[in-house]
Order: sequence, then structure tokens, then C-alpha cells
Amino acid sequence: MENCHNACISIIIPTLNEANNIADTINSTQPSTKVEVIVVDGGSNDNTTAIAQSLGITVISSLPSRAVQMNTGAAISSGEILLFLHADTRLPKGFDDMIRIALQAHRTTAGAFTLKIDAPNWGLRLVEWGVKWRSRLWQMPYGDQAIFLTKEGFEKVGAFPEIPIMEDFQLIKKLKAISKITLINTPVITSPRRWLTKGIIKTTLLNQVIVIAYLLGVSPKRIRKWYCREKFSRI
Repeated sequence: MENCHNACISIIIPTLNEANNIADTINSTQPSTKVEVIVVDGGSNDNTTAIAQSLGITVISSLPSRAVQMNTGAAISSGEILLFLHADTRLPKGFDDMIRIALQAHRTTAGAFTLKIDAPNWGLRLVEWGVKWRSRLWQMPYGDQAIFLTKEGFEKVGAFPEIPIMEDFQLIKKLKAISKITLINTPVITSPRRWLTKGIIKTTLLNQVIVIAYLLGVSPKRIRKWYCREKFSRI
């Protein structure tokens, strides 16, 4: 692992049974300059950690909670910039320069990429369009868009809230109060699995219900139960 300073980027990847995706995700972080990659595993029982270690990546363990895993990775990172990357999402070439340039803009502490879903389905193109305009108009990108920010900004807002769901939403909400949220036009490419498993319309509607419920004060624990019940009801 490279020791980072002077605008080095620490890429933190939370994992749980991601053996089918983790190699492609890690490989998308290279070639790059002044970058360290940290995989934080939440107790995988497949080959996720072995694959990551074989690629020369730092692998640590934590409790199986995305927020906890990302905070754990951030705590040991040495970069001035943090990039939180889902294990089924691939970065574009030149992402490192794009991030550094984006964070040089006035009052900008954080940002994310646009989203491309890796399946040839017209319904997913509509989802991508909706994500792009939500991110631009309301400055509310979600975690699957590879959120990045300065470590100073991350510490200022108190890291990810360690809640079962909506941790990315809450982090961005706090960041908006202190910073512009920039959107890079080049997309990250993410797996279509959650949309294809439950159906595009159902997944999109469920996501909106979750956001509304959270804003109305429903506890993240209860929302997580709803989400998991829907997630596994068709398996």
C-alpha cells in the first residue's frame, strides 16, 4: 500500500461476498497516481478477501455494516481525499485526475460521478437519466455513484452515520450544508443486479419510498427490514 499525502486518494471498498465483482472493481482503480486501495470486509464466506489480497490490496475486517466498514477504512487511510466505492462498481479511466480537478473548484468539498448501469435495457437508461438530474438539480448523489470528498470535510461532518441504511443520503445532506457537491459527467459503471432481481419499476419505486420514509422520520432499522424483505421475497 502506498503511503499517501499531497492530494493522494484513498479508495475504500466495503465488501460482503463480492467474489464475482471485486477483481474488476479493484482493477478499475489502475493505472492511477497517488492512490491507495483499502478493502474492508464484513465477514465474507466466499473468496472475496483472497482475491483482493492476491491483487496486492490492503484488506481489513470489520462488523458487517456498510457505514461501519467505510468509517473503518477511512480511519486507517492516509490520503487527503477519500473515495467510497461499491464493490460492484467500476471507475472510469483517469478518475484520479478528474477527482482532483473537481475538488479544486471554489467551495467544493465533495462530489460523485454520473451513473451507468451495465445492462442494455431501455428502462435502465431512464433510471440513469433520473439519477443524473437528481444529482444535478438537488445535489444528492448516492453511494453507487462513487462519492468522493476531502478527508477534512469527512471529519467535519462526523463521518458516515452508523445506521443500517441511508448512510450515504445523510452524509451528502450534511455535506451540502458546508459545500458544493460536484457531479463528474464521466460515469462509473455499476452492476444491474438489484434492478434486474426485483424489476426496474419496483426497484425505483422502492428507492423512492425508502427516501420518503426516512424523511418522514421512520427509523433506518425499520426501513432496512422493509428493504431486506423486498430484496429476498423473489429469491
